[in-house]
Amino acid sequence: MSATAAPNPPESPLRTLFCIGVTQEFFNAGDEERAAVAAAIPPAFARLAERFGVRVLGTLDDDQLMVGASAAWPWTSYILADVPDLDTAARICGIVRDTEVGDGGVRLWRYLRIEARAGRPLFFGTE
Repeated sequence: MSATAAPNPPESPLRTLFCIGVTQEFFNAGDEERAAVAAAIPPAFARLAERFGVRVLGTLDDDQLMVGASAAWPWTSYILADVPDLDTAARICGIVRDTEVGDGGVRLWRYLRIEARAGRPLFFGTE
């Protein structure tokens, strides 16, 4: 394929895939602790457009076909979004670092991993 075959869209926004995995700590936790983690996740990732100026394009949750911790690929869940810049992508990853679970002072990063892959929209397969 020649270098001119693919259009060169603007650098912004970045097409970003946020890959989220569940750690073994989640599965080691008791029912009450797991419930607290599950309760902390939706508000932590709520209103991404409003809070970070992103456009969420889609999500995927693999929790029915994947059981157990996901230390790396394949991940448990994904958020695909157009993100203004790398700093914003890092701030969204920071949600896992900053969110407290329950009243124990434990942060979400104990139970979840997050990684972002950023690029540009693919120039084919869009319909």
